[in-house]
Amino acid sequence: MDTTGTHTTDDTSPVHPRFAAALLELGLGEVAGRVRRFPEGARTAVEAAAAVGCELSQICKSLIFAADGAPVLVLMDGASRVDVEKVRAELGAGKVTRAKADVVRETTGYAIGGVPPFGHRERTRVLADRSLLAHGTVWAAAGTPHTVFPMAPAELVAVAGAELVDVREDAP
Repeated sequence: MDTTGTHTTDDTSPVHPRFAAALLELGLGEVAGRVRRFPEGARTAVEAAAAVGCELSQICKSLIFAADGAPVLVLMDGASRVDVEKVRAELGAGKVTRAKADVVRETTGYAIGGVPPFGHRERTRVLADRSLLAHGTVWAAAGTPHTVFPMAPAELVAVAGAELVDVREDAP
């Protein structure tokens, strides 16, 4: 690691192998060089924002829900919560719940706290809340609870194959 926390995908790299392979497959190999590792962890959006030194809303959370039993990925800014009723309506589903940890790992190949917005084991439907577009750069998990990477939000949405939606919980 250099002094900026930047890594490459050589044999000593802490970049998650599945994520590194997805980057190469998507033609985004240069992103691996922008992955930052935080040994103390960046499992939550608050921890990630503090580690990176950015606004909480610049963190892109990758959350797996179960819509009528089928996994769906929701990308949400770190300062907001997902309104499951809005997700249900968007999907035309009968019931939407947070997926259990084993379903998250089985579907994505990653543990909660490290799920990236793309590069998953299984292809799922992806919804991205429009709030992500409020910034020039967002930071997302890079396959582990200790790694994040920066990307322009419009590019992230496109690479993830996401549909732009409004599924953020309304402010009280």
